[in-house]
Amino acid sequence: MRISEVRELNDTELTKELGDQERALMNLRFRKATMQLTNTNEVGRTRKTIARIKTVIRERQITTKLEAAKAEGE
Repeated sequence: MRISEVRELNDTELTKELGDQERALMNLRFRKATMQLTNTNEVGRTRKTIARIKTVIRERQITTKLEAAKAEGE
């Protein structure tokens, strides 16, 4: 999932997607441990997607706090 796709999601969709990706990562780790994973690059891709989602969530939190502080200061 590209960063542009992640940014298009709303907050509830981001939370749902984060949970889905974390479950997928857990399944990939189990498959890797049992030697059933053929493409080991999937683990890295999933980790990067999780990082992208968490980054966007954090960006939105910071933006919200800055807007609230700016409105409070005015």
